[in-house]
Amino acid sequence: MTQPLPQLRRSLGALDLVLMSVAAIISFRWLSIAAQIGPSSLTLWVLGLLSFFLPSALTVLELSSRLPGEGGIYLWSKAAFGELHAFVVGWCYWVSNLVFFPSLLLFIAAVFLYVKGGSWLDLAGSPRFNAAVCLGVLWFATLLNVMGLNRAKWLQNVGGIATWLAGATIFAGGALAWHRLGSATHFTRGAWLPDFTSLRTLASFATMALAYVGLELGPIVGGEIQNPRRTIARAVLVSCLIVPVLYIAGTAALLVALPAGEINLISGIPQALAAVGGRLGLPAFGAVTAALVALSQVGTLGAWVAGTARLPFLFGLDRYMPRALGAVHPRFGSPYVALVTQGTITTLILLAALSGSAIHEAFLVLIDMSIILGFIPLIYMFAALPVLRARAQGVPAEGSPLPRGLAVCRLVAASGIAVTVLGAIVAMIPPTHSANPALIALKVVGGSILLIGIGLAFFFRDRLLPDNSFLRPRNVEPED
Repeated sequence: MTQPLPQLRRSLGALDLVLMSVAAIISFRWLSIAAQIGPSSLTLWVLGLLSFFLPSALTVLELSSRLPGEGGIYLWSKAAFGELHAFVVGWCYWVSNLVFFPSLLLFIAAVFLYVKGGSWLDLAGSPRFNAAVCLGVLWFATLLNVMGLNRAKWLQNVGGIATWLAGATIFAGGALAWHRLGSATHFTRGAWLPDFTSLRTLASFATMALAYVGLELGPIVGGEIQNPRRTIARAVLVSCLIVPVLYIAGTAALLVALPAGEINLISGIPQALAAVGGRLGLPAFGAVTAALVALSQVGTLGAWVAGTARLPFLFGLDRYMPRALGAVHPRFGSPYVALVTQGTITTLILLAALSGSAIHEAFLVLIDMSIILGFIPLIYMFAALPVLRARAQGVPAEGSPLPRGLAVCRLVAASGIAVTVLGAIVAMIPPTHSANPALIALKVVGGSILLIGIGLAFFFRDRLLPDNSFLRPRNVEPED
């Protein structure tokens, strides 16, 4: 006897999904990182757009039109490669974000201090301040999602709007600086050309290309989107217009406001606009930008909290993990157990990062591991594109030309996989200033393998203990 699957409410419309996508993709941290490279970063943004972002968009459009249900990248991998591969994809995607959340929360806390500036900046190194802000934001976003996506969507919607306003403010600050003060950076012809013989340039390109990651997040909540095929397509197309403009124009504005060597990684945006505001007699310019950037990143957190929690929810439904994770709140219609579990694990990782220096070093290694784990689902996503297209069109006879659609899909997949693999290789290269780079590389690679092994232990537990009710096949009642 089968039981009906728990139903999540369809709460997201086209505008909601556009704002969710913009909030999920845009992280203003990347502007400061890119601007430190100088004018050649603008060329790298364009190359990342062509080699990764557009292939991501085409892949998400194709796969979401074929399989628009709840799970997105998890569902696509299951259809293309089977349950084991789908679980690896979902597990790696979820685990990588459990470490991404604390790093994003710490960035929010740091930028928030620039709203007031002055003596507030002394709190940047305070574990109590960082813990209070980070945990407050994390659990606000988590509990709002527990109350249902129809309420939680307003957090990411506000964050998406703040992202647009912050981008407009950054661009306006750069334009004012250009008009009134002249550019702080010289945009010569040679400065636009990246040096691809340099390892630093390749690392920067991989980082900036993968800053476009996030289009695949919306389809993960496909079962909660109104008319998902049409809505996802619209959101992807609009995001393709907005995201590159914000990244490229924002980086150019920072370079106009400050020389590349003076831009700080965390506080680069409020720092640059505060400098512009001070020279123009507008001291509040930096504070307003800091407030908008902080709010936009809170929306980013809300989007990722909502999306990634659907993966442990599906693990519970598929009996790979405790079935309680697949529970839906009787009143709010949300995967509340998965959300609270995700919030609890993130809290523990965050507190560990803020504790001792040894644990903090372990946290940095964990971040590198999360980057590598985050690339695995992307490789599967691109690989699923030609596989599912070939099944739909039929495999051509030996010696006959490939159908045009399948040939394009293979080219798109090859580009996306190449950039993703480059990013993974760069992530495995330890910093040059490390005391023992070989040991750090071993920890990152070995730790990544260990985390995947933990996930596989969940997956294979039902095969080792076939009579365990914890992992009976989905929706099947035990026999009398």
